[in-house]
Amino acid sequence: TGKIRSGEKLTEQRICEQYSVSRTPVREALRQLETDGLIESIPNRGAYVIGFSSQDIEDMYQLRKIYEIQAVHWAIERITDEELDQLEETFEFMEFYTMKGDKEKMLNINTHFHQLIYSASHNRMLQHLLASYQIYIKHIRTSSRNDQEYLNLVLEEHRAIFEAIKARDSRAAALAMKIHMDHSKDRDSKVHSFIVLQQNSKKGRLREFLARPSFFSEPLTLFFLWYRRNLFLMLY
Repeated sequence: TGKIRSGEKLTEQRICEQYSVSRTPVREALRQLETDGLIESIPNRGAYVIGFSSQDIEDMYQLRKIYEIQAVHWAIERITDEELDQLEETFEFMEFYTMKGDKEKMLNINTHFHQLIYSASHNRMLQHLLASYQIYIKHIRTSSRNDQEYLNLVLEEHRAIFEAIKARDSRAAALAMKIHMDHSKDRDSKVHSFIVLQQNSKKGRLREFLARPSFFSEPLTLFFLWYRRNLFLMLY
């Protein structure tokens, strides 16, 4: 969800008490997050959120673009009439909520639009890989733009993808997906750069604070437990 910022502390006991769970699944979740590079465990201090660097985001989008383009190629080859009808209905909902200016619903349906393409590729490994990227991107996007122009641009990018799939034009679909991925990266990178600039001024104070004998944690949001139970159980 992005509610936990870089440098924040995660405490086992607080998580266990907040969600009424034992230490075992919480420890496993924290270990998995550390393995994935999202938190850092410091002896005698605890686990702290690392977050994403600009290079992380750049690499993530490069990999996601490759997989998204492959997904659309396979979807055109393998999509059923029923799946195509579902994709068309989903795009129509995107149009509706764009006209209403409802960013939250439009972007949720946007995610579903991509998931339908993954499903239509009929490749389980690719579906799992792209599902993991969707979770990361949602984390990055928590402060993205909220204006009508932004929604209109996103809608038109998806219109080009949908129309190419409907026409079963693999080359046009790949180009439309590449353009969409490049634009998405640019939009989210700008947001991330702005957040980094805000956080940089606090880093010196944060390092001093972490060096103190005790550091009190903030409450953990649902993101990490949800991430552990739904993503890592699926991938591992």
